[in-house]
Amino acid sequence: MQGQSQQQAYDRGITIFSPDGRLYQVEYAREAVKRGTASVGLRTPDGVVLAANRQVSSPLMERSSVEKIHKADEHIGVASAGHVADARQLVDLARRRAQGEQLRYGQEVGVETLTRSITDHIQEYTQTGGARPFGVALLVGGIDEGEPKLFETDPSGTDYEWKAAAIGGDRDTIQGYLEDHYREDLDVDGGIELAVSALSEPEEEVVDAEAVDVATITTDDESFHSVEESRLESILAEIDTEETDE
Repeated sequence: MQGQSQQQAYDRGITIFSPDGRLYQVEYAREAVKRGTASVGLRTPDGVVLAANRQVSSPLMERSSVEKIHKADEHIGVASAGHVADARQLVDLARRRAQGEQLRYGQEVGVETLTRSITDHIQEYTQTGGARPFGVALLVGGIDEGEPKLFETDPSGTDYEWKAAAIGGDRDTIQGYLEDHYREDLDVDGGIELAVSALSEPEEEVVDAEAVDVATITTDDESFHSVEESRLESILAEIDTEETDE
């Protein structure tokens, strides 16, 4: 009975380590991320591509209300997986940080600097009593002094830099696809095609243009752009043709 009580204490207390050095609430937050629909990010020599699966739970729901990719600053985008409300709070934090950098120093915030600000905030919620960790992971991509950058945030408050990464549901399958097909010499169009193909991999069929959201941040203008549905339809048609030929 006493052992069970101690287990519940480790399980419920965010500030209490288990005897084997685990924070169970952080691990549960990671499970919340896995329950979210997938997002993918990859960097190319001429920009960063962010793509997200934005499936809806009902045909009566407006797809446009499902936000998975956000503009954090003119040169930075964020894709999320996990609790949407948690993602929105972190994106708002990122926007305030970016605006503060511009107002205080008259310059754009760096991608790594912004990511570190987000993860510092996330980490505080892993050691604060009466709070819970953020049940969301983010992909933060943008242009930093002319160079494409891509980072992932974890519910523990850790950040990682990637060439290509997947977060959310079916992560292992999608990440495996990226590892097999990613090339460092991809252009942005090739990156979009790879990102959409990776999101399609778990279903073994090409996703619908309405069910995916894609954005790019390119080095030529260092600006965030949402990819139009008509362009996505063209790319998806090419992918479908290639798979049929195989």
